Amino acid sequence: MSVITASSGAMNVPALAAGRALIETRLVWWYFAASLTYMIVAMLAGFLFSLQFLQHYPLAGIELFSPGRWRLVHTNGVAYGFIANAFLGMLHWAVPRLTLRPVRGRGLSYFIFFAWQAVVLATVVGLLTGQAQAVEWGETPTWVDPVALAGLILVAVNFLHPILQVQGPMYVTLWYYVAAFVWTVLVYAMGSFLPEYFVGGAASGAIIGLFIHDLVGLFVTPLGWGMMYYFVPILLKKPVWSHGLSLVGFWGLAFFYPLTGIHHFLYSPIPMFLQYGAVISTIAVELVVTTVIINFFMTLRGRGDALRTNLPIRWFYTGMVFYFTTCLQCAFQATLTFQKIIHFTDWVVGHSHLVMFGVFGFWLLGMMTHLIPRLVGAGGWYRPSWNAWHYWLSTIGMLVMFFDLVIAGLIQGFQWRDLAPWEDSLVASAPFWLTRAVSGTMIIIGQFFFAANVVMTMLRRPVGSGEDSADAAAAAI
Repeated sequence: MSVITASSGAMNVPALAAGRALIETRLVWWYFAASLTYMIVAMLAGFLFSLQFLQHYPLAGIELFSPGRWRLVHTNGVAYGFIANAFLGMLHWAVPRLTLRPVRGRGLSYFIFFAWQAVVLATVVGLLTGQAQAVEWGETPTWVDPVALAGLILVAVNFLHPILQVQGPMYVTLWYYVAAFVWTVLVYAMGSFLPEYFVGGAASGAIIGLFIHDLVGLFVTPLGWGMMYYFVPILLKKPVWSHGLSLVGFWGLAFFYPLTGIHHFLYSPIPMFLQYGAVISTIAVELVVTTVIINFFMTLRGRGDALRTNLPIRWFYTGMVFYFTTCLQCAFQATLTFQKIIHFTDWVVGHSHLVMFGVFGFWLLGMMTHLIPRLVGAGGWYRPSWNAWHYWLSTIGMLVMFFDLVIAGLIQGFQWRDLAPWEDSLVASAPFWLTRAVSGTMIIIGQFFFAANVVMTMLRRPVGSGEDSADAAAAAI
C-alpha cells in the first residue's frame, strides 16, 4: 500500500474488527484452489509439449493431443486459469480491506467465479478441437470471446463499486487496480475483435503486437504491482519507502507501456516510425521499473532478515529481481540490433517464462503462501519444509530454464545469421531442450509439493473457519 497518512485515521480498531465481515473468505479460497489446479494442468501440458523436441512425444498421431494444441493449453491455462484466478481471489481479499466496503454483490462474485471457470474450460475445449484464433495469447475461440469480455466487464463493475466510493486519497494499490480494470476490458476487446473482424494486413499485426504486450503490461502488471504495494508493507510491518516513487511507477507504466507492443514486429511492413517509437518506449519502461524496484528494496532496508525468515517475502523479492532482469533483457532485445540475432529463437521463450512464472507466478505463489493458512483457519502450514522445497525447486528450475534457453537462443541466432544448415541448429539445440525438460520437471515437482501441503493444511481445519484476531488486524491494513 502507499504511504498516505490522510486516510489512515479511517483505519481504526472497530473498522478492522468489522473488516472481517467484508470478506467472502470461502470464495477467495475457491479462486486459489482453481488457480493452483489450472497451474498444474498447464505446466503438465507444457511438459508434454516439450517432449516433441526430444523426439519422445508419447501421443504422436492423435489429433486431440497434437503438441501445438497442448502448447496453447499451456499458455492460455497459465494466463487465464492460473494467473487470472489467483488475481481474482486476491482482489476479493484486498479491495474490501482497502476500501472498508464490500464488493458490489456477493451473488455477483459467485456468478463471476463459476462463469470464469466455464470460460477457461470452454477455451481448453475449443483449443483442443482446433478452433484457435491466430492471435498470440488471444487464441480463445471466437464464440468464447464475447462471454469472456462480458465477464471482465462484470469484474470491473464488482470491484470499482467500492473503490469509487472512497473519499479522499486512495492507496496506490487502488490506483493500479482501477487502471487494470479499465485497461483489461479495452485490451481484450482490441485483441479479440479488431484483428478478427475489422482490420487486416500490417495494421492487424500492429494491433496483435499491442495486444500481446498490453495483456502483460496493462492486465498482469498493474494487478501484480498493486498486490506488492499491499502485501509487502504488511509483511515487513513498515510503510513503503517513497510514495512519490510509487506514483512515478504508476504514471510511467500508464504512459509508456501501451506504446511498446510493436517491438514484436520489428523489420515488418509496419511503418518504421512506429517501430522506433516502440523501441524507445520499451527502454523507457525499464527506467520506470527501476524506480519501482528501488522503492521496494529501500523499503526492505533494515528488514533484510525477512528474506530468511519470511517465505512470502522471499517469493516477492525473488520475483522483483527476476522482473528487473527480464525488463533489462527486454530493453536490449527490443532493439533492432538484438532482433537480428534473437528473433524466433529460444531466447524469447526463456524471456517469456521468466516474466510469466518467474515474476508474476512467484508473486502469486508468495501471496497464496501467506494467505492460505488464514483462509482455511489453520494455525500454520502442515509441513513448512514442503513450502521451502516448493520455493527452491521453483527458483532453481526457473533459473536453469532461463539461462538454458537464453544460451540456446544465442547459438540458434548466430547459426542462422551465418546461414548454417537448419539441421545444424537443431543438433546444437537438442541438449538445451533436454535441459529445459529437466528444469521444467523440477518446477512441476515443486508445485506438487505446494499442492500437497495445501491439501493437508486444509484438512486440518474446515474451510472458512476464520483466522485469529492478530492475523485479521494485520491483513486489514
